[in-house]
Order: sequence, then structure tokens, then C-alpha cells
Amino acid sequence: MLKIFAYPLSLIYFVFFGLTLVIFHPIQWISIHVFGYQAHKKSVDYLNLGLMACMHILGTRYSFKNAFDIPKGKPIIIVSNHQSMNDIPPIIWFLRRHHPKFISKKELGKGIPSVSFNLRHGGSVLINRKDPRQSIKAISDFADRIDQNNWAAVIFPEGTRSRDGNPKPFKRKGLETLMNKIPEAIVVPLSIENSWKTLKYGKFPMGLGAHIKLMVHQPQTIKADKLSQQIDQIEKQIHDQISHS
Repeated sequence: MLKIFAYPLSLIYFVFFGLTLVIFHPIQWISIHVFGYQAHKKSVDYLNLGLMACMHILGTRYSFKNAFDIPKGKPIIIVSNHQSMNDIPPIIWFLRRHHPKFISKKELGKGIPSVSFNLRHGGSVLINRKDPRQSIKAISDFADRIDQNNWAAVIFPEGTRSRDGNPKPFKRKGLETLMNKIPEAIVVPLSIENSWKTLKYGKFPMGLGAHIKLMVHQPQTIKADKLSQQIDQIEKQIHDQISHS
């Protein structure tokens, strides 16, 4: 019965979702070309708040729990599980003071109003998953940019989305590259729950009534001499939160 209601609500959602992307595309262009980075960053923040508001049409709710003080004025590496594209807006909005930038597949760099523009011009990096050498070089250059600007790099080490909410093992190379290139960075593990439920029927209709929860874990400094063990601990911490929810 709930799925029946999902069809008309999904149509309404996609109308408002599309309008939000189309409206903010020229706003981003004007912001970055006329006013500079800070104005563009602000436009991206409110774009993602708008995308979250669109999800309310589907009965989606958000909870953000951050009991820890994430330092400002230092580079950050946010390490998160990945359940759907709907993970992205709450990360950008709730952690906006840290200027989150993403490692994304190159296919997202074109064809999507607002989203592709931000990925190309907002400080994120686009990688070719079929070319590991290019990917590592791009992530290394990205790490330098994060370090120089004291931004937050967001990485999803699972490599692909979990379509049923069950965590996937980390693919470690990208995370290792970031941690080795920015040894003074603060690592912030992040668990995301229930985002997959927004796509539990596939791309259409959208799932209704999802309660997307974001949980920030204890920030930690990088232990260069125990990097492998530290990544093991981060992976377990993120996945245990999901497994026990």
C-alpha cells in the first residue's frame, strides 16, 4: 500500500528536485565567476539544503549527531560508508563549516545541472575508476588542495553504494593516499544509516518515510606508523554503528 502512494509523491519530488538543480546552476555560475569562492560555497550549501527539503515530500527525516568538537583551521578527512546519492546533501549541509569536498567518479562531472558544475569548479576531484594510476595521482593532487585550504576531504572507501544498507569492505588505497599526503589532518569517521531506503524500490518510485541518520565519531589524529591498524579501527567503528542500529 505504501508503494502505491510512492508513485505520485515521487513525481512531485522529481519536479521540485529538478527545479532546485536548474535554479541553482546559474546561481553557482554567477557566484563563482563574479563573487568568488566564498559566494559559490554559500550557494552550494543552500543548494543542498534545498535538496534535503525536497526529500521531505517523501517523508524523509534527518538526524545529525555530533558530540565531538571537530577542529577548525586544520585539514579534515571525513571517512564514511555510502548508501545512496542522498548521503551527499546532509554531509554538505551539516558539515558546511568544514568545506567538504568529494572524491567522485568522472561520470558525475557532466550532464547533471548544479551537481556537475560544483564537482568541476567547487574543489572536489573526479577520478577514472578504470585507471588506478590516474585515480591515485588525482587524489594526491586533491590532498594537496585540501591541505593548502584547510578543507575537508570526504571519501567513501567502500567504493560503491550499499543498496541494502549492509556495509561493504573498505578499498583502502584512496584513503591511504589521503592520510599519507596529509599526515597532520584530523580523521573524522562518519556512519550513515537508512539512506538506502530512499532507493529501496530502485530509481522509481522513491522510498517513503526514511529516517536518515548521520553519526560523527571521535575525531583522531593520523598514526603514520600504524596506518593499517588505524584504518581497520575506523572501518570497524563506522560499520559497527550501522550493524547495531
